[in-house]
Amino acid sequence: MSQAKLLTLVLIYNKPHILLGMKKRGFGVGRWNGFGGKVRSDETVEDAAKRELLEEANVTVSSLDRVGVLTFEFDGEPELLEVHVFKSQQYEGLPQESEEMRPQWFHEDCIPFDEMWPDDVLWYPLFLEGKKFRGHFKFKGHDTMLNYTISEEASALD
Repeated sequence: MSQAKLLTLVLIYNKPHILLGMKKRGFGVGRWNGFGGKVRSDETVEDAAKRELLEEANVTVSSLDRVGVLTFEFDGEPELLEVHVFKSQQYEGLPQESEEMRPQWFHEDCIPFDEMWPDDVLWYPLFLEGKKFRGHFKFKGHDTMLNYTISEEASALD
């Protein structure tokens, strides 16, 4: 395995509502997800998360809480994806559709897991409970999860 590619995922969560985006193009197209993407070489993980949120949903956040780190392995692919998951309750701006994402609010009891990545149903409960977590997921293609581990983390995630 090569070094992991760093990615971000931001979820705006104002209990009981969560802002998700329908991915319109690229990796994950046709699925509801949080907002995020690749970390550029000249930015921190948190700066990348803020930039991606602005680009994809037209909202800004002043602070983010890192709540999870998820590693994804795809059978036959040498590169791991390391996704840093952030939560924010405070944001500025009105969520607006971009070329890449169509934002929509969901009640926490109506999250569309059947239209999301298969791993989401496993770690979202920890997220919704305000817990920190770490997980590793191995996929065959983009729809079949071969195995996974997930754990609650008591301390800070780095």
